[in-house]
Amino acid sequence: MGRKEHFREQLDRRGRNAEHQEKKKQQAGTGETEASALPSAFPADEVDAEERRPKRKVAVMIGYSGTGYKGMQIDNKQKTIEGDLFNAFVKAGAISKANADDPKKSSLVRCARTDKGVHAAGNVISLKLIIEDDDIVEKINSNLSEQIRVWGIQRTTGSFSCYQACDSRWYEYLIPTHTFLPPHPSSHLGKKLEELAEKEGDLEEYRKRQAEVAHFWPEVEEKHIKPILETLDDSIRPLVEEALYSVDAVDAPGGDDPAIDAAIETEKTTKATADAEMTGTTDIPAEGPASNEPSSQEVKETLDTIQKQQPDLNLNSETDGAIPLPENDVNKHALEAAVKVLKKAYLDAKKAYRISPERQKRVQDALNQYVGTHKFHNYTIQKKFNDRSAQRYIKSFKVEDKPIIINDTEWLSLKVHGQSFMMHQIRKMVGMVALTVRCGTHPNIFPLSFENNIVRIPKAPGLGLLLERPVFDSYNDKQAKSAGRENIDFSRYDKQIEDFKEREIYQRIFREEAQGNQFNSFFTHLDNYRDPIFLYLTSGGLAATKKLANKSTLQSQFEESDDENASGGEG
Repeated sequence: MGRKEHFREQLDRRGRNAEHQEKKKQQAGTGETEASALPSAFPADEVDAEERRPKRKVAVMIGYSGTGYKGMQIDNKQKTIEGDLFNAFVKAGAISKANADDPKKSSLVRCARTDKGVHAAGNVISLKLIIEDDDIVEKINSNLSEQIRVWGIQRTTGSFSCYQACDSRWYEYLIPTHTFLPPHPSSHLGKKLEELAEKEGDLEEYRKRQAEVAHFWPEVEEKHIKPILETLDDSIRPLVEEALYSVDAVDAPGGDDPAIDAAIETEKTTKATADAEMTGTTDIPAEGPASNEPSSQEVKETLDTIQKQQPDLNLNSETDGAIPLPENDVNKHALEAAVKVLKKAYLDAKKAYRISPERQKRVQDALNQYVGTHKFHNYTIQKKFNDRSAQRYIKSFKVEDKPIIINDTEWLSLKVHGQSFMMHQIRKMVGMVALTVRCGTHPNIFPLSFENNIVRIPKAPGLGLLLERPVFDSYNDKQAKSAGRENIDFSRYDKQIEDFKEREIYQRIFREEAQGNQFNSFFTHLDNYRDPIFLYLTSGGLAATKKLANKSTLQSQFEESDDENASGGEG
C-alpha cells in the first residue's frame, strides 16, 4: 500500500469512527439504548458471594445450523452462534458471574468464523472454562436450541489458540445439478454466448463444450412449452413469448458490488426463515410443500417488461373475459396466469434434469483448477493482486461420485480441503465453477482469474455451504502429545455429528431450497443481467468485459457494505 492509499484509508476510518461516535451521542441524548445479546453484569453482591472455581484452557467442539443467525462471531447487538454459546456457558456455570459480561475475560477465540446463515458440522472455539462438573457438556447443551450442539470439551495446553493451531479446514457445498444447465437460448446471456462464439470463430469448440446438454432446451420447448403456448389466446401468446426471457436485470439493490449483488440478492429465503430472523427465533417448519411456483416478484418483473416493450398496451384488471376488449387492452389476470404456468413448466423441467457423467466430469475438471497455491484476490473482497494475504493453498476439491435426489431435485456434494479461506472465497469458487460449466467457458479463465486481472465473480447462495471440520494434526502430534493432552479429534463423535447433519443441516438446506428455489432465482437473474461484466464467460473472454464508466464508484461499492468487511467470516 502506498502512502497516499494509506492516508486515504486512515481518513476513511476516522470518518467511520466519527459517524459511530455521533450515533452514540444521539442515542445518549434521546435516552435510546440498544438491547445486548450478551448477559448483563451480575450485581456485585452476587459476584462476591459466588464460589471461586478454577478455569481451564479448553477446546470446545461444536456443530450448528446457521439459519436465523448473523454468523459465528460474537456480537453484542445481534443473534450469533457464539452469543448463544456464551450465554449457555454462563447459565451452565462454566463461566463465572464475574466474567459473564465480557467474553474477552475468558480469552474466547474461534477456529473458523463462518458467515451469516452458514452451517458447521464441526467447529472449535478455545477459551477458559470451569469444567469440574462431569456433566458440564449436558448442562451447556440443555441451555442451547437444537440448532447448536457441543460435542465435547477437551483440555488443552495453556497457550493453545484454536485459530493459530488449526492446520486446515474441510468445507462442503451442496448444489442442485440443474445449476449446471446452460442459460436458456432466449436469455440475454444465452444469446451472447452464441453471438460471441461465432464472432470469435469459436462456435464449433463452444458447442463441443456444451454437447452433452445441447438437447435439453429444444426438448423442453417442444414437449412442455409449445403445448402451453398453443392453448393461449392470440392476444397473449406473442406478448409472453417475447417477454419471458427478456426481463431486464440491471436495476437491483447494491451491496459489496451492485452488479454482482444484482444476482446474489435474488436469493429468496422462505417466509419461515425471514420471520425467524425478524422475531429472533430460528426454527423453520419441519414439513413444507416443495414450491415450483414462480414468485410474485418474478411474475411482476415479466409484466413490467411487457409494458416496457408495448408502452401503448393497457393491462385490464377489471374484465372478466366475457366481453371483447379494445384493441390495445389485454386481460391482466389471464396474462399473469399464462406467465405463471410457463415459468412453472420451465422450473419443473430444470428440477427433472439428471446430470450425465460427462457433465459431472466437467464440474470436477473445473474444481481441479483451484488445487495448489494461487492468488485468490478475485474470490473475496478488498483484496488486490499484490496483496500477499490473497495467496491461499487448496489441498483438494472433489465432487462426490453419486448425486442424491431430494424433493425431486438432484444434488451434488462438493468438498474442499484448504489451509484457510477468505471471506466469501468458497462461495465465489463454487459460483465460478457453476458459471463456467453452464456457459461452456474456456477453462483458461481460471488461471487468468489468479493473475493481475479484475474478474467479477458472484458468490453462490450461502444456503448450500457448511464447515465440515477443522484439522489439528500438528498440535495433536506435538504440543498435545508432549503435554499429555488428548487429541482434538471429531471422529469420536461421528455418530452424533452425522445424525445432527442430517436433521439440522441437510434437511434444512433441502427444505429451504424446495420452498424458496434460491438457486434457480440466482442463476436466472444472472442469465438476464445486461451489464457486460459477466461476458468473460463467453468466447470473448476478459476483453468482452468492458470497463464500467464509473469504475471508482463501483470499486468503492464493491468493497463496502453495511454488514460485510474484509475481516468477515470464512466461506
